[in-house]
Amino acid sequence: MPEVIYQDQPFEEAIAFFRQKLNLSTRTWTDLWQGEHTKAFVVAGATKADLLNDLRLAVDRGIAEGITLAAFRKAFDENVAKNGWSYKGGRNWRTRVIFETNIRTAYAAGRWQQMTDPELLKLRPYLLYRHGDSRNPRPHHLAWDGLVLPADDPWWKTHYPPNGWGCKCRVFSISKRELKAMGKSGPDRAPDNGTYVWTDKNTGVTVTVPNGIDPGWAYNVGEKTNWAPDLSKYPSSLAEHLTNELEAL
Repeated sequence: MPEVIYQDQPFEEAIAFFRQKLNLSTRTWTDLWQGEHTKAFVVAGATKADLLNDLRLAVDRGIAEGITLAAFRKAFDENVAKNGWSYKGGRNWRTRVIFETNIRTAYAAGRWQQMTDPELLKLRPYLLYRHGDSRNPRPHHLAWDGLVLPADDPWWKTHYPPNGWGCKCRVFSISKRELKAMGKSGPDRAPDNGTYVWTDKNTGVTVTVPNGIDPGWAYNVGEKTNWAPDLSKYPSSLAEHLTNELEAL
């Protein structure tokens, strides 16, 4: 699988999206759910503040400076050794998930901000779904390739990519002229692919998920949320600090 590399030029919107997040300790990947990830930087199992901050700084370099996955892995190894972290999962798999998930979501959030700018929407009111280059394409993602919907279609609230772990699908804004060049007389109708039920094995909580979307990914990373973390479990001094940061967002 090719590495994710965004290093042609600084992507200011993606950088700003990532840097506005709060560091929060979590034990499992479901401790935060869907849009809650737009407000917090988490690494499942990383509960020490220093460790989490070190990992965040390494990811930040990937977004802002374009360091490679190999460079991130080197920093990851150093931070793990320094902080004495015993993490779950293989090192190569774990580092890829941390690095690429954060880069892809930051990039997607930045793109959404750009594509939904009111002035741009006047010229390019439609969004085009494109399947990512994958050795094992997901059937639904492949079926959505070439789908064109208005930028304000509710479908994008649950299907704006990434739509799962490792998803490389992307969205592009297009004009009415480009829509006609594709042989379409108007935008498509949002597909209804049904849903499935998924149960969190850690909590027993059951949720309904759109078909084609991995559990926890049925949200638009570019849309703002009013969610705020429950700070009652943190020491009073840290809770006060986090509260001040939240109010500044």
